[in-house]
Amino acid sequence: MVRLSEDEAAMLGGRDGAAVAKAMDLLVRYADALGAQDFVYTDNVAGVPGSSPKWVKDYYAADGGDYRAVFSRFDLDSDEVVDVPVMRGVSCHLQGGMDPDLWREMGMSEEAFANFQADEAEVSGHGIQVLKTCTPYLAGNMPVLGEHCAWMESSAVVFANSVIGARTNCEGRESTSAAMLAKRVPNWGFHLPEFRRGQHSIDVGVRVDNIFEWGMLGYFTGGAVEDAIPVLDGHIGGPSLIRHKHFGAAAASSGGVEMYHMVGITPEASSRAAAFGGQDRGERFGYGKAERAAVYERLNSIGTSNAVDYVMLGCPHAAIEQIAEVAQMLEGRRVHSSSALWIFTSRAVKVKAVAAGYVATLEAAGAKVMTDTCSAISQAVPPGTRVAAFDSAKQAHYLPAMMGIEGRFGTTQDCIDAACTGRWKGTLGQGALS
Repeated sequence: MVRLSEDEAAMLGGRDGAAVAKAMDLLVRYADALGAQDFVYTDNVAGVPGSSPKWVKDYYAADGGDYRAVFSRFDLDSDEVVDVPVMRGVSCHLQGGMDPDLWREMGMSEEAFANFQADEAEVSGHGIQVLKTCTPYLAGNMPVLGEHCAWMESSAVVFANSVIGARTNCEGRESTSAAMLAKRVPNWGFHLPEFRRGQHSIDVGVRVDNIFEWGMLGYFTGGAVEDAIPVLDGHIGGPSLIRHKHFGAAAASSGGVEMYHMVGITPEASSRAAAFGGQDRGERFGYGKAERAAVYERLNSIGTSNAVDYVMLGCPHAAIEQIAEVAQMLEGRRVHSSSALWIFTSRAVKVKAVAAGYVATLEAAGAKVMTDTCSAISQAVPPGTRVAAFDSAKQAHYLPAMMGIEGRFGTTQDCIDAACTGRWKGTLGQGALS
């Protein structure tokens, strides 16, 4: 069984109130199921505490059918409803289900929006930062090297572990909600130094030096290593926050990658030996011209039509640099009457984009800039959508299957051209070979 410190035992015993005791009870059961020997302290938690659609509240109607009931019974797996205090740890709320202003355009009902507003008021009232994004590191929550976190959202977790060198497993709603109160998570997995060592290697034999190429390499990586930790070495150029964002999201979609090393690039991979914790081990994969072409074909295999009804950008949520780039691409152009262009970002980034004039440019061209969610989370696409286009391998992987539509994957420029013409003309191109 997991060992408790004196402070943890006191929390479990009710010293800090019923909700904290319920949180510790859940975390003890979680740790025992994992075989964790003890807990690690965390003061950086990202989840979706207490928020729920109306039907979940209706399920708990006998318990009050409100935020308190959902947080107690669902989040904390409590056998009784308890009062929910202000969160004790630094906590933030990840993406939600609709844009707070453009919810009608997303096809949401008045009832759903009222529920959304009620939950947000509860979240704020409990001391939780309302970031409403899958990229908290772009909205003010940037951990530091070695910091122990408790984060949900696969693309955020892989970024935190790999690019920042913070330490978090891919937590769930229950464990993050409990951690917001107890400031603890089980000390296992990526919290342990020995667990973070590379397990397989990928030799990159074609030049990967833009967002499009980084996304395709990420998609290949996840498919190759599944949920293991890859060590990538070779012709990887121009590392940036945005490129890592697309790589990690793709690797966490085609596989279950929660951490990767890039030799000479990521903080725990100053050398191959550092990444592996000694000698190379595991399988060795090659990513060359043939593998690159196969990834592109796979991402464009869902459907056959070149008539594009919908272009979705911003998965994971767009950075300000990406919004600026799209605004430049759309300058003097117009979204085609048969298509729609939705760009998803965080509230924090949209404020910057509005101030810079980018949103005005995009809206003048017929695009919509949305926050808080994406088409996959909200399962919302423009009416009549049959074929969608993406510059995100993650979204190309998920949305067609979720919504029963065809999909196209390409560069951001390919997507903007499709939005303005209603036709898909993207091609792989040769790329730069070593």
